[in-house]
Amino acid sequence: MKKTFLWAAVPVALCFGCGATFPVPTQAMADAESAHRSALEVGAASQPTAELHVKLAEDQMAKAKTLISNGDNREAGSLLVRSKADSELALVLAREQGARTATQTAMDKASSTSITNAAEGAVK
Repeated sequence: MKKTFLWAAVPVALCFGCGATFPVPTQAMADAESAHRSALEVGAASQPTAELHVKLAEDQMAKAKTLISNGDNREAGSLLVRSKADSELALVLAREQGARTATQTAMDKASSTSITNAAEGAVK
C-alpha cells in the first residue's frame, strides 16, 4: 500500500513543484509595449473606433505590471497577450479610418475635377 501511495504522490509533488513558478513574461511585455507604441504613432488614441482598444491595452499592461510585482507571472502573461491584441486591433482600426478618409478625399477631388472639366467644355 505504501509503494502505491509513493508512486502516486511523487508525480503530483513534481507537478506542483515545477508548475508553480512561471518566468517573468519579459518578451510578452516588450511585444505589448511595442504594439501599443505603434497604435499611438498612427493616432489610434484620437480615433473614436480605436480609442477603446487603446485604453483596454493600457489598462491590461498596468494590471500585468502589478501582477508581475506580486509574483503572478502566469496571469500577467495572459493579460499581456490580450493587451498586444487590443493594441494591434486599435492599429488596424486607425489605419482603416485613415484609408477611408483618404479615399473620400480622392473621390471628392475627382468629382470636383469632373465638374470643373464639364464647366469648361473639356467633356462632351
